Amino acid sequence: MPDFSHETRCGGCVAGVDEAGRGPWAGPVVAGAVVFQNLQAPNGIHDSKQLTAAKREELYTEIFSMASVGVGIASVEEIDQFNILGATKLAMQRAVAALEIVPDVILVDGNQPPKFVQKTIPLVKGDSISTSIAAASIIAKVTRDRMMHELHQIFPHYGWNSNAGYGTARHQKGLAQFGITPHHRKSFAPIRKLLDGQAA
Repeated sequence: MPDFSHETRCGGCVAGVDEAGRGPWAGPVVAGAVVFQNLQAPNGIHDSKQLTAAKREELYTEIFSMASVGVGIASVEEIDQFNILGATKLAMQRAVAALEIVPDVILVDGNQPPKFVQKTIPLVKGDSISTSIAAASIIAKVTRDRMMHELHQIFPHYGWNSNAGYGTARHQKGLAQFGITPHHRKSFAPIRKLLDGQAA
């Protein structure tokens, strides 16, 4: 389970940062930033992928009650303009900027962190070892899932309420029958291939 060992070694005010939505074919990429100033967190925090949707929702509310939280979003247009890595870094920078307090150190999930003024430490699989990063992963995942549920109400043919924009069979069937929406990532190969076919 994640713990505060990395935060303790850093000292000072430490933010954990993670993202959700790098792989889907549709929708924005969302980042969360979380600071537990007293290094006290809700019980059960883990990498968001290891939790049920109901547990993520429960922890989402508890995290907001115990921590400083920032959310950053990069749009589909920014994903297509800057590529998914560039857009992810942009979302992470926005999440940190949205925090009510300025952290001294930033722990970022993965090995390609964005540039921050503060000391930045990348942690591979950080969401499974750092409580702050794991909490950020929950914030990002719940925020993005809610956005995709809302988009599903407008575009119900792609199953975004259950697949969050990933390229599932239902999503592919929707694309084949109803085509591409403004929320599809045109720079992603499967969507680009459909666009090329339409142009031909």
